Amino acid sequence: MINRNLRFSLLTLAVFFLAFSASAQSTDINQLIRKAREKIDQVNTYEAKGKMKTNVTFLKVPVANITMYFSKPNKLRIKSEKGVSFIPKGAVSINLGQLLQSNDFTVIDAGTDVVGKTEVRVAKLLPNDDNSDVVLSTVYIDPAQALIRKARTTTRENGTYELEMNYGKYSEYGLPDKIFFSFNTKDYKLPKGVTFNFDDGSQADKAREKVKNKKGRAEISISSYSVNQALPPGIFVEAKP
Repeated sequence: MINRNLRFSLLTLAVFFLAFSASAQSTDINQLIRKAREKIDQVNTYEAKGKMKTNVTFLKVPVANITMYFSKPNKLRIKSEKGVSFIPKGAVSINLGQLLQSNDFTVIDAGTDVVGKTEVRVAKLLPNDDNSDVVLSTVYIDPAQALIRKARTTTRENGTYELEMNYGKYSEYGLPDKIFFSFNTKDYKLPKGVTFNFDDGSQADKAREKVKNKKGRAEISISSYSVNQALPPGIFVEAKP
């Protein structure tokens, strides 16, 4: 029989080991976030060519050829050849670097999960600034490649947005070949050129009210990136209506 002192020593050792393991795991998730950020930080600018397919209930949105422009730290523009783009204000979330660019957040290790067929580490990022528009970000990081496979961001003003990324030949820069972007359509102004797809004769005003409470999903397939090259002058100046 194990005497009382030995039992107490073993219990103390077990508690210490668990605490040390938790601390080590927390440090590891911070290191993983830093590696993912370092990869993304290589990109100062990019111009990407691709196609965007938008799926919103009750709407007909044509597949569009697009060009995405990005400049550090958070300038992003998605330009469509057809002038139709159903991407809300939260599209800046497509800039993954913005999720990680600040150190002013608390990291909570949320364990592991699976995205597609990839086992990932999950981290919850809580902003330390009470006035931040971002309430919570959850990132799912591939530990083998230090790539963000999925990200979910909840904001005060623009709802919740979710990204899922597939990577290919631009993975060394942390740039995805395919982006799946889901968002809330509430309070979003419909772009010109979008038509309604109703079979019951509903009027446009009623249709718009229904659209406001639906989920939207965009699929962006990138065919090429031009990284760290000069961008067209004035590309981030918004066009006048």
